[in-house]
Amino acid sequence: ERVLEYARLPSEAPEIISKQRPPNSWPSKGGVSFDGYSTRYREGLDLVLKNVNLDIKSHEKIGVVGRTGAGKSSLTLALFRLIEPTSGDITIDDLSTSSMGLLDLRRRLAIIPQDAALFEGTIRDNLDPGHVHDDTELWSVLDHARLRDHVASMEGQLDAQLNEGGSNLSQGQRQLVSLARALLTPSNILVLDEATAAVDVETDAMLQTTLRSNMFKDRTIITIAHRINTILDSDRIVVLEQGEVKEFDTPAELIKTKGLFYELVRESGLLGSVDSSGSVH
Repeated sequence: ERVLEYARLPSEAPEIISKQRPPNSWPSKGGVSFDGYSTRYREGLDLVLKNVNLDIKSHEKIGVVGRTGAGKSSLTLALFRLIEPTSGDITIDDLSTSSMGLLDLRRRLAIIPQDAALFEGTIRDNLDPGHVHDDTELWSVLDHARLRDHVASMEGQLDAQLNEGGSNLSQGQRQLVSLARALLTPSNILVLDEATAAVDVETDAMLQTTLRSNMFKDRTIITIAHRINTILDSDRIVVLEQGEVKEFDTPAELIKTKGLFYELVRESGLLGSVDSSGSVH
C-alpha cells in the first residue's frame, strides 16, 4: 500500500532538458530575481510564498529574516525548485530557473544547509562525491574551512572514514565540511539556510569570518538567518511575514523606519550594535 502511495506521487521535473541547457559559465554574475513568485507545498494547501518580488544584485550579501513560519526556508526550496511556482518566476542572470533541468540548476548553486548532509564514506567522498577535484584542491578548501589540521590528524587523512551522518565529527565540524563542499561548487551563488542555528560559538565565528573573506567577495550570498547578529552587516535585508516580503532595504534604513526589522533587532538586544550609517559595532 505504501509503495503504491509513493508510485502515485508526481515525479520531479527532468534532470536535464537538452534544448534548454544553461551556458557552462552560468551563473557568471549571480544576480537573482523573484518576479511575482508564489508557491504552495501541494495542491489545496495555502500559499507559503505570496507574490514575492525581489531583485538581488550580483555579489550582494542578503539576509532573510522573519518569525517562525514566515516563509524563510520556503525561499530556499523555491530557489532549488524543491517546490514549483504556482505563479511567477525566478531568474538567475536573466535565465528562468523553470526552463532548465533540475540537475543543471542544482549543481550550479551552492548551499550550506541547516543540518550538514554527510554520509558514510571517506572525507574525500563527502567533499567531492564525483571525484573531480585533486588532493591539492581538497586540502585548499579544508584549509579555508579551518579543517585542515583536524583532517590531517585523522587516520587516512582525506581517505579517513566518516560514520553515517558524520557522527564521528562534532556538529561544528560537520558544518565546516558543508562549507568546504560549498567552496568546491563552481557557483557565484551561495545559500546558507540557518547554517549557524545549531553550531557552537567558536565554529560560528570561524564560519562568519570565512564567509566575509576574499574567498566569497565575488559570490552572491543569501543567508536565511536564525540569529539576527549574523546578518547585521548584510548589504540588504529581506523581511518576510506570512509568505510576503514586507521590507527590503539596508539594515540602517530598516532600523530608521522602525518597522518589523527594527522590532526583531530590538528583541535581540542588538539595537546598540547598529548606528545610523548601518555600521555594526
